[in-house]
Amino acid sequence: MEEIEQFYDLNTASEWGRLDRHRTEFAVTMRVLHDYIPTQPVDILDVGSGPGRYAIALARHGHRVTLVDLSKKSLDYAKEQAQKAKVELAGCVRGNAVSLSGFENATFSVVLLLGPLYHLQSETERRQAVRESRRVLKSGGIILASFITRYAPFRWAAKNDPSWMPSNRQLLETGVFTPSMVPQGADRGFTNAYFASLSEVKPLMEQEDFENSRLDWL
Repeated sequence: MEEIEQFYDLNTASEWGRLDRHRTEFAVTMRVLHDYIPTQPVDILDVGSGPGRYAIALARHGHRVTLVDLSKKSLDYAKEQAQKAKVELAGCVRGNAVSLSGFENATFSVVLLLGPLYHLQSETERRQAVRESRRVLKSGGIILASFITRYAPFRWAAKNDPSWMPSNRQLLETGVFTPSMVPQGADRGFTNAYFASLSEVKPLMEQEDFENSRLDWL
């Protein structure tokens, strides 16, 4: 996970600004969050929070949001932005999705996994992340998770840098991406990632016997 931590340490401000550049992504994600998160204030754990764009937006609505992220610089940035926005965050904790050992069972009404599941490259780690999120979730609570589909990097490459596409059949077959797969001189674009096939998403989320699961394709 060191590679991922370093990537976000180096790109903290850019990651914050990314959702200004991609306003539709932010607006659609917030719409989905508002569709599922209760209107009354609840305790939310934002796992893989990054610099806190969604956490701060939810805190504006009165929710008590705790952030967890690998990147200390991202958490520090989130604290600064929260102060500027004059909102209070419930906490900022350095950690990762695979081990939420700093939190008691059944603590949160909502858990957000809006990043970890497209960075954890082994199925074992992805399953453990879902298991840990379920553990800290209150009975009747909600987990909201996001994935990036298997074809997304090819769409990006076709638009931005087609030079590396022909050599990456492996990415299409496995979903596993590392920057070493990008030809020398081409735009690295991203850090270690896992791009999911649609058929695996629901079984992954249903492993912990959730009463209900639903897929929204954005």
